[in-house]
Amino acid sequence: MSEILILFFGAVSAGLLGSLTGLGGGVVIIPLLTLGFGVPMHYAIGASLISVIGTSSGAAAAFVKEGFTNVRIGMFLEIATTTGAIVGALISGLLNANTIGIIFASILILTVILNLRKKPDHQEPLIEGSLEHRLQLFGTFPDKGIIKAYSARNTIPGFFMMAFAGVMSGLLGIGSGALKVLAMDNMMKLPFKVSTTTSNFMIGVTAVASSLIYFQRGEIIPVIVAPVLIGVVLGSFIGSKTLMVSQTKKLKVVFAVVVSILSIYMMYNGLNHNFK
Repeated sequence: MSEILILFFGAVSAGLLGSLTGLGGGVVIIPLLTLGFGVPMHYAIGASLISVIGTSSGAAAAFVKEGFTNVRIGMFLEIATTTGAIVGALISGLLNANTIGIIFASILILTVILNLRKKPDHQEPLIEGSLEHRLQLFGTFPDKGIIKAYSARNTIPGFFMMAFAGVMSGLLGIGSGALKVLAMDNMMKLPFKVSTTTSNFMIGVTAVASSLIYFQRGEIIPVIVAPVLIGVVLGSFIGSKTLMVSQTKKLKVVFAVVVSILSIYMMYNGLNHNFK
């Protein structure tokens, strides 16, 4: 019972920090379960995917209602991310825990770097007759009482980056939000608010696709998943309420240092074959 309570409060902390920094709770949950509790890697990934579904759902509904999320762009790119997530989940079943730990540590460092970078904010006009026009990958969003129009760019490169993000999500059990936002910000040149909220909308759907494979393999264990899911959702809720009064820039730096240390420790354990 005491271990479940410790896991619960650890998950609350992961959800809180993930919400405040934008990195998501999964980047803390995996190290917490594998390094802190000795949970086998594949079981930890299964639990993390379920927590990703939980944290994405509530926020996604609010952003859609407020008019920031572009559902059409999200659904189009979900073709890439869900396909990638299924591929990633299948690959996960073929790799040993130590190899996954090394890949996880590498992606974690990349995620931290991307998260600390200054985010570009685009507002590209629609080009008549373009691929984006034919696919209707454009829209509007509210900004300080003004409705602004925008259009996507570079759809094909963005689509393939989304497929890669999906593979990483299914393989590692994280939302890969930083990779999704990278694709939509830097490649597709969507406004920052649109890319961030649309990414949040997509993360849950991507996680569902891969979690079904983990469930079929028996790698989603209720006694692990339940406290993690409840804790991360609660932590994310608290984080969303305190986000406006928090010094998020300082938090991101501190969290980046902590996550970098965790990633190095995971890399060390993976190279020394310490994961189960």
